[in-house]
Amino acid sequence: MRMGKNSKSFAYLNANTLRFLAIFFMLLDHLWGTLVSGNLWMTCVGRMAFPIFAFQISEGFLHTSDLKRYRNRLILFALLSEIPFDLMLNGTWFYPFDQNVLFTLLLGLWAISVLDKAKKDPSTRNFILAAFKTMGICLLGLVFMVDYKMMGVAIVILFYVCRGFKGAWLCQLVGMIMLNGVLFNGMVIPVTLGSFSFEFPQQAFAVFALVFIWLYNGQKGRSSRWLQYAAYAFYPVHALILYLISHFR
Repeated sequence: MRMGKNSKSFAYLNANTLRFLAIFFMLLDHLWGTLVSGNLWMTCVGRMAFPIFAFQISEGFLHTSDLKRYRNRLILFALLSEIPFDLMLNGTWFYPFDQNVLFTLLLGLWAISVLDKAKKDPSTRNFILAAFKTMGICLLGLVFMVDYKMMGVAIVILFYVCRGFKGAWLCQLVGMIMLNGVLFNGMVIPVTLGSFSFEFPQQAFAVFALVFIWLYNGQKGRSSRWLQYAAYAFYPVHALILYLISHFR
């Protein structure tokens, strides 16, 4: 998403750079969850990973030349990642109450493809059907307990809807604050300022991912099939490595 003519010169990050930033943030979060749990700042920074991945799903959908291959690649790595994900976070090869984040992104991809079809064939009937189907897909995220649940699917939808119009950045900001800071039910950080105390939702740190997303220049960067698959493979591989280190140390 470009922010306009005046801000184009400030867009320095291509898609590859965004992806590697998200991977780094995710790694910090998973290190906190497995090996260095005392470092709270790591999981706070890690909150920025998912919105960047969600944004890239929206961008990938709009730019892919083969949606079926894109979807099948997500399915493949979601399935390959499930056992390493369960081992890393739950210490068992099968844990049915939390599915890995690639399933969340897959549901998000499905939801925006539904909305895109309605957009290409606009009618009141199609938009109503698309709205109900999209809500149903979000509910699937809750029922199947994918990572970030229905809020994660909604963030992918947010980036698809809030794109390419004046003020899109403000729509993204408000949407991210609502989804991550208000509606998301997660950990909180007690904050005391003099005699005033409140609880800051940890997931609200995800909003800062917008800083990096707004620096996106719309360019893919270096294109390589090896690099593409390596980025996908990092998810299950690093999860398995973190589990083995934490289990055998």
